[in-house]
Amino acid sequence: MSIKIILTGATGFVGEGVLRTCLEHPEVAEVLMVNRRHFELSHPKLRELLVPDFFTIEDYSHQLPGYDACLFCAGISSVGMNEEKYTRITYDTTLVVANLLSGLNPDMVFSFISGSHTDSSEKGKVMWARVKGKTENALAKIPFKAQYNFRPGGMLPAAGQKNVKAMYVAIVKLLSWFIPKQILTLDEVGQAMINSVLKGYRKQTLEIADIKELARS
Repeated sequence: MSIKIILTGATGFVGEGVLRTCLEHPEVAEVLMVNRRHFELSHPKLRELLVPDFFTIEDYSHQLPGYDACLFCAGISSVGMNEEKYTRITYDTTLVVANLLSGLNPDMVFSFISGSHTDSSEKGKVMWARVKGKTENALAKIPFKAQYNFRPGGMLPAAGQKNVKAMYVAIVKLLSWFIPKQILTLDEVGQAMINSVLKGYRKQTLEIADIKELARS
């Protein structure tokens, strides 16, 4: 089986790591990066679609049919942001893309990078966790073939990755000595996301232990 993947967020830390894993995977035939800005990477499997404003993605819909999966890795830190702006970027943008892709590719698997401690109740005190929970809950209602929410914690970069913050990686490496079960590599995240398409998983929401298990399957 070979699959064709749409991937968002390739210019970010998580998206680039997942992208590099996809390009090395023998059962991934093609990856279409949907980016707001150009990402300098060349590979025989790789295509790029520049969409400066994801709210206009319908204008590019003729280039989006025929894909088996979307790995939605686009995102932003909530630091310094109010809830309205963070919701527009995290919730509104994701739902615009997901609703369009569902109509174009009803047999698609849609996998969303969320975060550890996301708040499914949408009522907790932590703003980003509420917004991520709201996004997960809304995605679950869209009629994809399957939809998964990935909740990683600390992550180490993939081999050859360019978009890496040295201080963040140093902290995660240190934590990996003390809480190794809570740390993932981006290769594990990427492998798990690919396997969610190829094999599926028994849970819709994957915590760190689930991501590790699916990556090994």
